[in-house]
Amino acid sequence: MTRRSFLEKAGLYGGATLSVFTGLGLISPRSGRGAELKELPSLKGKKGTQVVILGAGIAGLTAAYELGKLGFDCTVLEASSRIGGRSLTLRKGDVFTDTQGIKQTCTFDEGHYFNAGPARFPAWQVTMDYCRELGVAVEPFVNVNESAYFFNTKAEGGLNQQRRRQREVRADMRGHTASLLAKLADADKLDQPFSADDKEKLLDLLIREGDLNPDTLTYQGSSRRGFKTWPAVTDKGVRDPADALLDLLKANFVQHLYRTADYEYQPALFQPVGGMDKLAMALHTKVSSVVRMGCEVKEIRKRTDGGSRIVYTENGSTKEALADLCISTLPPTILRGVPNDFSPMVRNTLNMIPFQNSARIGLQFKRRFWEEDDRIFGGISWTDQSINEIYYPSHGFFQPKGVLIGYYMFGPASDQVTQMSPEARTEYALSQGEKIHPQYREAFETPISVNWNTVPHIKGCLSHFPEAMVKTLYPVMIRADGPLYLAGDWASHLGGWQAGAFESARHVVKLIHSRVAAS
Repeated sequence: MTRRSFLEKAGLYGGATLSVFTGLGLISPRSGRGAELKELPSLKGKKGTQVVILGAGIAGLTAAYELGKLGFDCTVLEASSRIGGRSLTLRKGDVFTDTQGIKQTCTFDEGHYFNAGPARFPAWQVTMDYCRELGVAVEPFVNVNESAYFFNTKAEGGLNQQRRRQREVRADMRGHTASLLAKLADADKLDQPFSADDKEKLLDLLIREGDLNPDTLTYQGSSRRGFKTWPAVTDKGVRDPADALLDLLKANFVQHLYRTADYEYQPALFQPVGGMDKLAMALHTKVSSVVRMGCEVKEIRKRTDGGSRIVYTENGSTKEALADLCISTLPPTILRGVPNDFSPMVRNTLNMIPFQNSARIGLQFKRRFWEEDDRIFGGISWTDQSINEIYYPSHGFFQPKGVLIGYYMFGPASDQVTQMSPEARTEYALSQGEKIHPQYREAFETPISVNWNTVPHIKGCLSHFPEAMVKTLYPVMIRADGPLYLAGDWASHLGGWQAGAFESARHVVKLIHSRVAAS
């Protein structure tokens, strides 16, 4: 191991130390996420560099982009008339027709849009790096907004069908919990494992954590949960009284409390300015010369000479694409129905991937009542109703109109709305949403809805690979099967995120480069 490689590895494990090494000139500024591809030598002109890529979603476009930089000769075959795959943004004039023959035209006002697929990404993901590299402008996505609501309809007790600000619920739950622990910590029994000093520090922590009365160790409400009358010049403000712990538990708000605590949501989140498809468009700009639209794959074959043969239709004609290697980014729902020469293990793996449905609806309102009336600027309200989530836009603040994501559903609820007419889906969203926002009916203007099980050439939304098969079948899926490779967010540990598609494509690019370089 050289000194340089040692320092690079040390930097990767040392966190902030990496920036110190870079400043000292010991590591190239290119080092870090993505550098392993930039530092690979070009293989232009070398035998074995012809690659056919199936699908022009994020994974397919990324594979073409990165392989192209390394000297590979790529062709991308896309079945539909648009690029981006599940990175779907709908705007005024867009026409969307699903596999059931239902046709919708987006009638939003100019400048408004609806992200029917991914809507956000955290700063730590490779997605942010590609936005920087491709010059895609980004803006903050407000994922957590304590002014948004929790609203449950199946709860017991006095808070059933009572909306509560998220800050109110969090403050009260923390306060009541801290009070219970503080009283336990004040008991003599705690003196056995804890010293007096330890107990004092624990009590201080709990008092601060729950904003408790330090004399009684009780929770009596807190400014953290907000005010009935907010402080001003001549008014100190009137605090809202706390909800009782038992009422909070019966309301079952706890089911929503930790929805945004997972590691993906902890850092700052972002979105491309103007719609999520801006990223796919930027990728396409780099590789447009090798992308062919309207090419539907009919067969995926291995040739006897070790190459690949793809049978596809284009403008009603059946054609063949011969290449040294093939990367399929087609989702499992599509691949299962395409005759192919994948090994039995790969086919079994594709059959077992649970590619689930999801449904979203975009609702344009003539007035941004959530901002004007409720002081909600971005964020998500959560409910136990089947609409599940309401997304407030993180852009266009103070504009007269706005588009909400009126529901974001998985499982049986999404299957249910898939069978509805667009008009019925709209009523479904309005009837549940107005329980949280009574302004819905008066302010509503126009909708558009997408059910991913009925999106042509995709037929599904996302997959999280079953944990029980991660050590057995997952490795089969992410390695070469002769001249054939698989890529997509579903072929990563970041299912449902664009970062999974990026990382999967990059993984395959490295495998292919290593293979050709060694030949």
